[in-house]
Amino acid sequence: MVDVTLDDSDGSTVVVKLQTETWELNIRAPLADLARLHDIRQADWASRRSLAVGTCAGSPVFWTANEDQATILIGHDDETWDIGISLPIETVDEIVRLAGERI
Repeated sequence: MVDVTLDDSDGSTVVVKLQTETWELNIRAPLADLARLHDIRQADWASRRSLAVGTCAGSPVFWTANEDQATILIGHDDETWDIGISLPIETVDEIVRLAGERI
C-alpha cells in the first residue's frame, strides 16, 4: 500500500508525497498536470507512450502503465531514466482524485 498526500508547495505547484514503510518519493507538479494522469492507462510502456508530469530532484518525471501497475520514471527522458518505481495503478487514481478536489 502506498500512502498519497498532496501538500502545497507554492502558488502554482503541489508536492505529491508517495510513501510506504520503507520509502518516500516527492514529486512537484501543477494540479492541472496531475489531473492529466487520468489518462495513465493509455500511457502504455510497450508502445513507448508516457506522460511527462512533474519533477523530482530536479529531473522530469514520466508515468507509464502496464495492466494493473503504474511505473514512475525519473530522469533525463523516458528511455534513459535514473530511478524507476512501480506501484498499483490505483495509487495514480488517488493522485488524480486528490488533484481534482483542489482544482
